Amino acid sequence: MKKKLFYFLLQAFISTTFSGFPQTTFSRADSLRGNSGPLRTCYDIRYYHLDIQVDIAKKWISGTNLFRFTAKKKFDRLQLDLFKNMTIQKIVYKGVELPFVRDFNAVFVQFPVKIKKGSTEEFTIFYNGYPNLAKNAPWDGGFVFSTDQARKPWVGVSCQGLGASSWWPNKDQQADEVDSMLISVTVPYNLMNVSNGRLRSSIDLGNGFTKYDWFVSYPINNYDVTINIGDYSHFSDTFDGEAGRLDLEYYVLQENLIKAKEHFSKNVKPMLQSLEHWFGPYPFYRDGYKLVETPYLGMEHQSAIAYGNKYQNGYAGRDLSGTGLGLTWDYIIVHESGHEWFGNSITSKDIADMWIHESFTMYSEALFIESQQGKDAGAKYIVGLRRNIRNDRPIIGPYNVNQEGSGDMYFKGANLLQTIRTLTGDDHKWLNMLRGINQKFGLKTTTTPEVVQYINKTLGIRLTKVFDQYLRFKDIPTLVFKKMNNGVVYYRWQADVNRFNMPMHVTDGDRVLVLKPHSRWKKVKVKEDFIPDTTHFYIHVKDESTHQE
Repeated sequence: MKKKLFYFLLQAFISTTFSGFPQTTFSRADSLRGNSGPLRTCYDIRYYHLDIQVDIAKKWISGTNLFRFTAKKKFDRLQLDLFKNMTIQKIVYKGVELPFVRDFNAVFVQFPVKIKKGSTEEFTIFYNGYPNLAKNAPWDGGFVFSTDQARKPWVGVSCQGLGASSWWPNKDQQADEVDSMLISVTVPYNLMNVSNGRLRSSIDLGNGFTKYDWFVSYPINNYDVTINIGDYSHFSDTFDGEAGRLDLEYYVLQENLIKAKEHFSKNVKPMLQSLEHWFGPYPFYRDGYKLVETPYLGMEHQSAIAYGNKYQNGYAGRDLSGTGLGLTWDYIIVHESGHEWFGNSITSKDIADMWIHESFTMYSEALFIESQQGKDAGAKYIVGLRRNIRNDRPIIGPYNVNQEGSGDMYFKGANLLQTIRTLTGDDHKWLNMLRGINQKFGLKTTTTPEVVQYINKTLGIRLTKVFDQYLRFKDIPTLVFKKMNNGVVYYRWQADVNRFNMPMHVTDGDRVLVLKPHSRWKKVKVKEDFIPDTTHFYIHVKDESTHQE
């Protein structure tokens, strides 16, 4: 008991003393959900078979999930997760029902004997219940029970942030992705279910229901697992990509089939061509690429992108950048597909590091624009996104308590990457880094230090302090300068990071000066002017020239 108490107190201490983050008190439930304690790390999840039926009228789920795992050490007790609004009927291991106890949304399972290190075992959970209903998917997540124009049921789920354990039992943390998965969903005979991966079979059960079996052959994080139930029309295409022929599958409502064929044909292949150029081959060739029409705006469900943008350009018809450039392409197709590389293939171990997903994916929008309209247009779009930045709290959240950081991970994160690209000064090296990071961390889970270390090494620049300032503190650096009458300009950085030293570009007439400001004053002689580059560097500028003595 003392060891357990110490562990949870330690987690709370770490979480509430995070550098630059507001002091927050986290609960035991937060720690149970977010920690990587011994009852989670003792086993490596290898395979799930989720087999459920959705009672659409009752908004009810019932079924089973098989856990197959490899023991990483000797143990007789483990933790899995399922929200308390869902009822576990029994857990069966080798024909024997296992005892279990709940603690908030965590479930602790007791085995009758010690599981040997290195052995592969499996058990099955039988469960049912009313899953969380989304108030405003995908932001306030859960299930969406809707209808199409013909008043037929149309059901979807989006649970990033809320947690996959809100509707199915799993090891609900990002650090351990299941290696492969079979998703079986039983629906009324006049509807179909579309999930991740490849359709293996559709079986008429002879009782008015059909079972659809979808197999995912790659690692997948829990919040990506999805079901989509509706009266779908299906059409397909192929894309000749870097890794061969990629199957493109589209599932849309009957009423939207004609417009979907036209819209997807214009948008999907240019997107794939661009993102494969920047990031390398699409990560899930075996499972193919799908767009599935949903009753909510969108979500990056792996190999089954949720699409609800109503076949229009922009973000629900809006341009997030205010430049007009965001209305020249379909935001949901580009952004959610960008997550196939960052978020689905490369996944952060802790959601505190979700900037790895969102910053790179938001930046992929500018790269797509660059592919279509040129480098200056891409840069203009990034600058336009700044109007959405709040600088309210750090982008990296507190660790081990299932807590994200600021929503600035999107727009500020993209501007951080654009700043670093400018520092690199070599687009070929930048391209190699983007492709290389996908080779290094693709189909794996990772952390901020690992990603930063890789970028430092690949670009040959020490950027740790730059990442720290933009990710671990709420404010961006300020370049302070004073112009003297003799043409000398004094300049320095004002920042939270000790000895912050990011290089900076300044225009002086027809020349560009590459400066290396520090926290201490430095000086430079200019011919005409001193104009910091605030287009390619996301910084504040403070001119103290009027305060010189």
